Amino acid sequence: MQTSLKKESTPNLLYLIVIQMRPFQWSKNLLVFAALVFSLKRVTIEVAINSIYGFILFSLVSSCVYILNDFMDRELDRQHPTKKFRPLASGALNPQLTMVFGGGLLIACLVLAALISKPFSWLLILYFIINVLYSIALKHVVILDVMIVASGFVLRAIGGAVLISVKLTPWFLICIMFLSMFLAISKRRHEFILSQDSDVRPRKVLQFYNLELLDQMNSIVTTATLISYALFTFTSGRTVYLMWTIPFVFYGIFRYLYLIHVEGKGGEPDKLLFKDKHILITVVLFVISVVLILAIFE
Repeated sequence: MQTSLKKESTPNLLYLIVIQMRPFQWSKNLLVFAALVFSLKRVTIEVAINSIYGFILFSLVSSCVYILNDFMDRELDRQHPTKKFRPLASGALNPQLTMVFGGGLLIACLVLAALISKPFSWLLILYFIINVLYSIALKHVVILDVMIVASGFVLRAIGGAVLISVKLTPWFLICIMFLSMFLAISKRRHEFILSQDSDVRPRKVLQFYNLELLDQMNSIVTTATLISYALFTFTSGRTVYLMWTIPFVFYGIFRYLYLIHVEGKGGEPDKLLFKDKHILITVVLFVISVVLILAIFE
């Protein structure tokens, strides 16, 4: 699905709403299944269904966040080379009507989440509140802005574990945290480079960054991610043969660094997962390897 909408097109309201919900970014919510992948022998039909519910609810609540962000940033987005084609920024959608839809969708999601799992519903509320604070003020606070973005990924992983009553190990959560920081910093780096174009109005927070700082931050979290995952494979209490999956993690990280520094990508991590065949194949092989290793050796 395309991420932008040409001004001259006249799609119906439902199509515009779907585009505004950014379903192409729902791939981020696949982290909800992380606990499920590493808990193979506990998988039942009920557990699998709960994980699917979690993925759907996180996707819809994140869409509510996107609606709020685009509503607040619509004037700024009109100065952006690609974001200006979003339904709210382009004027194709009525801002007030879209906000009413987003509010109704949020309430429905929270009610459904409470029926499935009250702890999970509180997690969704926390996720939404953090993102509201981010949209209002925290996105303008240097360093804290990328930490808030990264926290959303951690909450997704925790939510997936809550739904299937699995306790995640500290090292696994640390891995997700550092990987999330890596993706968030990479996105800021891409935006910073793009902001050097005089025709692009940059985020306010970018004035506090420079390329050297962003590269140093990325180096730190890259190293931390690789070490954390390696330690997780040995200290998770599962089979030590999980260490065979370490090369996939290394290659995936290095491939992403290549895309950032050589090909100038990294602004939309969710799109790169499907656009770059190397990363997509690596992720698929990683998941298959984890499942097979746990099935055979545990």
